[in-house]
Amino acid sequence: MRYNCHELASLLNDEADAMNVLCVLAALGIGAPADDKVAMHERHADIAYRTDKDADKERHLLDVYTPKGKKDFPTVLFVHGGSWKSGNKNLYALLGQALADDGIGCVICNYRLSPAVQHPGHIEDVAKAFAWTADNIAKYGGKKDQLFLCGHSAGGHLVSLLVTDPQYLKAEKCSPADVKGVASLSGVYQIVAGQKVFDAPFGKDEKVCKLASPMTHVAGKHPPFFLAYADNDFPQLDKMAENMHAALKKAESTTELIKCKDRNHYTIIIQFVSNTDPLNKSFREFVQKNSK
Repeated sequence: MRYNCHELASLLNDEADAMNVLCVLAALGIGAPADDKVAMHERHADIAYRTDKDADKERHLLDVYTPKGKKDFPTVLFVHGGSWKSGNKNLYALLGQALADDGIGCVICNYRLSPAVQHPGHIEDVAKAFAWTADNIAKYGGKKDQLFLCGHSAGGHLVSLLVTDPQYLKAEKCSPADVKGVASLSGVYQIVAGQKVFDAPFGKDEKVCKLASPMTHVAGKHPPFFLAYADNDFPQLDKMAENMHAALKKAESTTELIKCKDRNHYTIIIQFVSNTDPLNKSFREFVQKNSK
């Protein structure tokens, strides 16, 4: 798979646009509960999931959103996008609130970004965030055996790689069997050596890039997948989603594929933060179905 210069520029510029739009939404509180409506969630902010001497005081933090007054609820670990080089958990507060208001716990993590780190630094952080969630969610009322993953764009790549290549969870004394389901929105499933968008986060070594690709590791049973892409998504992400879906089906793993109409790479996640969004509704149904 090759991208031309125009497509690469689109990838980088639109990703920045997405972050800017989300910043505005977060600042304005669009989608937040109205003043006369009692919030049905609680937020526990800026919790360190890594505390050793080399921990990053900003990037190794997460937020926990829980349904107020409820116990034994399923929990989603959400991983943000940003081309592996930008993004912040704080942009997705509305998503955490919306899921918690609907009875689903949500943990949203930061992770180290490129160029400060290169693969496997990002995925190692996500694995640690998942391990923290597994070890601690019961303290907040969630069920340890009802954990899900969800990510957008680069975050979709990371959650997909986390369950298809078990070495990262294994390093944290966890396994893909601990994951009840994986949702990837406009995710990246193939890392191509020599393409500029992948140089900083993955380098140019073909073997490294191949092993960093979730598609490489699809074999045998994996947790159920929920794959979505926009009808006006970034170039090739539609094909990647279709190929990932086909590979999972061939491996006899449960998989769903949704093409979102009237969406692009960033409106798919901007709209997803609202529980009135059709994709958000389908995702919540996916969680409830696989929590049984």
